[in-house]
Amino acid sequence: MKYRRLGTTGLKVSRICLGMMSYGEPAKGGGWALNEEQAEPIVRRAAEGGVTFFDTADIYSGGVSEEVTGRLLRRIFPRRDDYVLATKVYFPMGEGRNDYGLSRKHVMSAIDASLTRLGTDHVDLYQIHRWDPTTPVEETMEALHDIVKAGKARYIGASSMWAWQFAKAQHAADKRGWTRFVSMQNHYNLLHREEEREMVPLCADQGVGLIPWSPLARGLLARAGTQADTARQVGDGPRQEQLYGGGDAAILDRVARTAADRGVAPATVALAWLLSRPAVVAPIVGATKDGHVDDALAAVDLELTDKEIAFLEEPYQTRPQQF
Repeated sequence: MKYRRLGTTGLKVSRICLGMMSYGEPAKGGGWALNEEQAEPIVRRAAEGGVTFFDTADIYSGGVSEEVTGRLLRRIFPRRDDYVLATKVYFPMGEGRNDYGLSRKHVMSAIDASLTRLGTDHVDLYQIHRWDPTTPVEETMEALHDIVKAGKARYIGASSMWAWQFAKAQHAADKRGWTRFVSMQNHYNLLHREEEREMVPLCADQGVGLIPWSPLARGLLARAGTQADTARQVGDGPRQEQLYGGGDAAILDRVARTAADRGVAPATVALAWLLSRPAVVAPIVGATKDGHVDDALAAVDLELTDKEIAFLEEPYQTRPQQF
């Protein structure tokens, strides 16, 4: 495993982040999430391979993912400081009018609820899961700053928004001396590269680390060259069709061909491409089988040539931005 600083901070993270959305309660996780017993050997395998960065969110499995994540990491790692723990806030966690969004009231309540579920007194990275158009950005940024100053989070990050919104939030923090976002969890993979227009250059310029979600395009890139469907693909059909489409077949074919030439899995090629991109620190990889972890770990040591990268990128067709 290799490690890199998260943006310009001193925090060092593994170049693969394990996405804990895959673990929780199957009935609440779209039918494809693994329970705690099923998840443990996979998380252990990742840890044994050097993964120290783990990402979850309060909304995953209705909070059960955070509970499972906390218990697993406490069992697997000797010390709390041996791993980097990230979670997120925004989506509804109840039926009340203040049970969602990025108001000071909800953010302050949400961090305490997350810490209780995780069984820890702090998270290393606390992220806003989406942009909240109904709350002044200054209110959100001050609340996040207060959470950091209270010791409940070491750093703050953001996820999936327009570049102008991210810049606006950073400016609000800079203007008042509040804590800035150090990371951006954005939708970025070989099949969806719209972030290269504005968000990626912005983050590279500002020293913000990218930790992309869905680096394998919901498994499409991992299955390049095959026709196999996964449980998530079946359950998430409408969303998958919304995110991906025209031009994908040519890219998937080239991923499969490159993987065959290199003697590695297609997922390894797709992740190696992402790891080579500017400002990308650690793709957030979901794993429901041991092989998924192995393919991700192999990507860290796979260096694609400039010719291979150009070959993979050439068929891409622009599409509407999808968060």
